[in-house]
Amino acid sequence: MSPIRYCRPAGSRTSGDDGAVADDDGYALLDAGDGRRLERFGSRVVVRPAPSVAEVPRRADSVAWAAADLRFDRDRGWIGEREPWTITLNGVSVELRSTEAGQVGVFPEHVLAWPWLRDRLATRPGAEVLHLFAHTGATTLALAAADARVTHVDASRPAVAWARRNAELSGLADRPIRWIVDDALAYTRREARRDRRYAGFVLDPPTFGHGPAGTRWDLRDELPDLLAACAAVAEPDAFVLFTAHATALTPDDLATALETAFGIPDDLEAGDLELEASSGAVLPLGVAARMIRR
Repeated sequence: MSPIRYCRPAGSRTSGDDGAVADDDGYALLDAGDGRRLERFGSRVVVRPAPSVAEVPRRADSVAWAAADLRFDRDRGWIGEREPWTITLNGVSVELRSTEAGQVGVFPEHVLAWPWLRDRLATRPGAEVLHLFAHTGATTLALAAADARVTHVDASRPAVAWARRNAELSGLADRPIRWIVDDALAYTRREARRDRRYAGFVLDPPTFGHGPAGTRWDLRDELPDLLAACAAVAEPDAFVLFTAHATALTPDDLATALETAFGIPDDLEAGDLELEASSGAVLPLGVAARMIRR
């Protein structure tokens, strides 16, 4: 079975994506190990925590790690130049900011799924796509650039404002994107009552969080209801891309959940979400699945 680098296959589901982020020189994973990741975002080299490689030694030499412009320490926070900066990933421009949680506003592993999404949209101009847990909108903008009509949903008002800023930077502010600040599950259920239908779905839910009225969100518990809500508004030939950074979920868990919600599809792939560094190190980041409903 051939690996797909954003999604290393498990079980009998296969694919053939390659392992590099083709990104207009906007991003590169340089190394990962000893609980850290060494990344280049445009002109800046950044060091951030990476618990999934806590027991794996670094491969790059210490000089490369010491040359970082910005680094995040769980005890001391960010050290280095913290002014926002902009990078371009496959034609999408995004503003990066050093957040208090140690994030920068983009998940580079998502870029590896963009060719698959563009292929799904190539023969469906104007297709309606529902992007849930859409964060700062890089994938929303990749979809919009591929002529999709996107509904971007995130419960964080600052994240949606950041996504709209990225749309302006990318020259895509005039594209048909609906910017929605709302709970993903509640919004999708309301869309069913409004009898709306979507040709595609992109989901990147958190492992844990807070739902409406402060209720606790646990992806393992909420996954069946979330996918059932999407299936209720899905067109007969809808496509789904699902990524999760949850270590407790396996690729087979995702595949089974998709089959339960949408029925047995003609095309379903599931595997480990990961990036490969230029040093040869592999950074595990969770699990992913993608499917086409027939």
